Amino acid sequence: MEINKIEKNQDLEIDNNINNEREQKNFLETMLGKTINTAVDIGIRAIFPEFLEEQIINIKDNLVNYGLKDGISKTIDDAIDLGKSAMGIFTGNFENISQMQKAIETGGLIDGISSLLDTVVDKIQSTGIVNGRIANTIKQGKDVILNNIESNIEKNFSDQINGLENMDTYISNWKKDFENKDFEKMEIEYKKIEEALKNLVPLENVINQARTIENLHNLIKNNGQNFELSKEQLELAEKLK
Repeated sequence: MEINKIEKNQDLEIDNNINNEREQKNFLETMLGKTINTAVDIGIRAIFPEFLEEQIINIKDNLVNYGLKDGISKTIDDAIDLGKSAMGIFTGNFENISQMQKAIETGGLIDGISSLLDTVVDKIQSTGIVNGRIANTIKQGKDVILNNIESNIEKNFSDQINGLENMDTYISNWKKDFENKDFEKMEIEYKKIEEALKNLVPLENVINQARTIENLHNLIKNNGQNFELSKEQLELAEKLK
């Protein structure tokens, strides 16, 4: 029986790791994808200041239709995988923001986007959708786009670090309020934790703490704000210490 319990725990841990890895990758794909798309929009406007909005949209649409969107997703995925491999992250999960940032840099995301832009521009030029002057202007002004991507990615990771610091504060405050049996203040911090989780990259240690707090908070709330806990509930509370 004990062996079966150990095996079940191991299977559960493996499933949690796989799910967390998938969640992290999805989060990074979304965050970086939005950043890159925005930077391309801004870059094209900077490269063609004399163009009308309709012309700018047309250029961007053509880039997207000829492989930019799918190429960005693949380039991000490749950079994550290459970065992880180079860093020796074999469990699949990032433990902190610094690891993520280093993986993206080591995986060559910016170089990958640079090559992707060249490929897509060559495609739309070869089909005659844009002329050689526009194609060359995009290539020559590519650094504007890449620099924008790089600086915005740095800002994204910086925002994540700040967000995690805020989360640590919310969790610490909730623990103090829990020890003081002040449910009203616990509720305030709990709502902050819930809101912060929506915008934070899913790191396992943060998620585990947040889930434990969620379970305890709802136990007390559904029990009429009664802090008299069972042995099992007290064991759950111990995980937060």
